[in-house]
Amino acid sequence: MGGPDPDTCSAKGCRSTAAWALLWNNPKLHTAERRKTWLACDEHRGPLSDFLAARQFLRDVEPHQPA
Repeated sequence: MGGPDPDTCSAKGCRSTAAWALLWNNPKLHTAERRKTWLACDEHRGPLSDFLAARQFLRDVEPHQPA
């Protein structure tokens, strides 16, 4: 039943509670308005943001509001 906690960091193997929402899109695949979300804990905010930014996918970073 259930799957991973929906408020868990998106970094591979991380089980920490997410504190940040990284909003991104791939302009080759998504419309300009579309935003996908990766969640990040404090430790992984930088590396995940850097990964998306290097590909010019990162659009915004905002505090995560748990469901």
